Order: sequence, then C-alpha cells, then structure tokens
Amino acid sequence: MVKEQQFRVTPQVAYNEQNIIEYISREMGIDRRTVTHVHILKKSIDARQKQIYVNLTLRIFINEVPTDEEYVKTEYPDVSKAPQVIVVGAGPCGLFAALRLIELGLKPVILERGKDVRERKKDLALIKSQQSVDPESNYCYGEGGAGAYSDGKLYTRSKKRGNIEKILNVFCQFGASTSILSDAHPHIGTDKLPRVIENMRKQILASGGEVHFQTKMTELLIKDGEVVGVQAVQGDKNSSLFTLLRSRYPCYRP
Repeated sequence: MVKEQQFRVTPQVAYNEQNIIEYISREMGIDRRTVTHVHILKKSIDARQKQIYVNLTLRIFINEVPTDEEYVKTEYPDVSKAPQVIVVGAGPCGLFAALRLIELGLKPVILERGKDVRERKKDLALIKSQQSVDPESNYCYGEGGAGAYSDGKLYTRSKKRGNIEKILNVFCQFGASTSILSDAHPHIGTDKLPRVIENMRKQILASGGEVHFQTKMTELLIKDGEVVGVQAVQGDKNSSLFTLLRSRYPCYRP
C-alpha cells in the first residue's frame, strides 16, 4: 500500500529518515517494520513561532517496494535530420525550449551572443579584479543567462505557468540535487548550476542540435508576413553577417 499524507514535525524529526518513520508509525498506528520507504514530496519550514516546525508531505510505502528512480526521466531522441528551429538565446528559456523541441522531434539551432558557461566565469573575474566589463560576456549575457552566477534560485509566484514539476525533474536529470523536488523554495546553487547547464548543452548536441556561441542575432528575416529566418553576426564586429533559415517551422525567441 502507498499513502500520501501531511505531517507537521520538529526539525529533529524532519531531517532524519529513521525519526520520520518512527514518528509516522506512531501517528498512523502501524508497525514501523511495515514501512519500507518514505519519500518526501514537499517540505517547508514554519518559523513564525518560537518553536520551529517543518511541514512535510510524504509518500509512505507500507509493505511495498518503491521504484529505484528518484525523479522522472525524459527521453531525448536523435533529431539531427529533423526540420530545424532557430532559438535565440541560451538562457533558461532558450535551453528548455531547445530540449522541448527535441522532445517534439525538431532540431534546435541555438544562437547565443555570449560565451559558454565556463568561459563566462573568466570574464566575471575580470569585472571584480580590473573593473573591466565585456559587453557580450558578463553577468547578463552568456550560456545560462543572468541567473547562472547569481545564486541559482528557482522560484515562481504562479502555479499556472506550465508543468513546474517536470522542469524540476529535468534539472535533476542533468545533475541538480533531488532535494529541489520537495523543497518549498528550490535552490540549485551557483556551485552546481554551471555543471547542470553544461549537461543540458551536451544533451542538445548529442541529440543532433546545434549551439553557436558569440553569435548575435541582428535581424529577423520576414517574408510574406512570416518570420523565415534570422541574420546574425559571429565573433567581433568585423565578422561578416550570415543567414540562418528555418526549415519549416518559425524561429523561437524566449
């Protein structure tokens, strides 16, 4: 039997699995030996009073074998020969748009004006040490977007902006801690986020997509009232413009 139930417990109980099992066994009036596993679905801290409590939503396995996977994995097929869709920007929206396009059987071609997430770190160091700002590679521009080096928090005030649970599972698939699946305010952390972003890019490339860094879109190409492609400049200002045309589907700009 699998049951989902909410509990309000002290931190001493909430952060120790054996203590959780002991507590819920007493509360539910069952033999603790029948509890084979407890999975935390949601966790939030209530510090409004002197006594701090933790609100837990638990999935309790009673005489039941839980599945091995802690998160739901998404399969990404080979789209190397599929129609291409141009994605402008490799921030969070651009990366997730590319992954979603792959799920739909389309080939994403990402254009990012900045550098990859590791190269960006060197330019950020120059901002601190020499007060030198690269206008194309800084805290705002580059792979991962503005949040890549500003603490990596995940937060939304809305519950109507798509499948948030799936997004969190995708983050876990690419290296984030599974704790973000249960925390009230998920936090990946700046120390882990660059690796997660890199893994997303590797998946996009492995599935046949393309990622072009230091490539700045300068113009949308419009024909008969429809966007048919983009014009972009690669590298420094003296580089020649080149054109990318979409195969069959319109461009996507997050």
